[in-house]
Amino acid sequence: MPGSRIKVIGDIGDLISVFHACDTEVKKKVFTELSKRWCTVDDIKEMFGEEGVEALQYLEKIKLVEIQWVTTEKGVVKAYHTYYDLFQISLSLPILEASEIIRVATMSDEEFRKWENKILEIIGGSKSIFLGDLVESLGVSQIMARGLIRRSNKLDIRGMKVEVL
Repeated sequence: MPGSRIKVIGDIGDLISVFHACDTEVKKKVFTELSKRWCTVDDIKEMFGEEGVEALQYLEKIKLVEIQWVTTEKGVVKAYHTYYDLFQISLSLPILEASEIIRVATMSDEEFRKWENKILEIIGGSKSIFLGDLVESLGVSQIMARGLIRRSNKLDIRGMKVEVL
């Protein structure tokens, strides 16, 4: 058996990814299946439906899966497999920042969708916005904004820019 690969969590925002990597039964099943074998999007869709495809997209966004190109009857497609099998969490943070991350990690899906939709509305047709401008528009801390973005399937943060996927 190959050695374990460890994902080191050193950024507070990455805790959101840890908490939501397997927060639904479907995400957990997709992750489990990907730990056993390489799967294509079609494989995941056949086994778990659209929710499974969304779970796969989230796992890809947070970089818990590796990708290789494989040849199938439909041509060359991406296949996915888990990359990490362990987390190592190593960070120090102010209690106020921790409380914001915990709030984002534990908020209901309904409340989270409201925040996500608000962010998408603020970004509008431009497809991206500077994080500072988003924080100002939302009236929240940068930590909370980063947490909301990390939890989203529709948004990502690259440097200081928030982008619609």
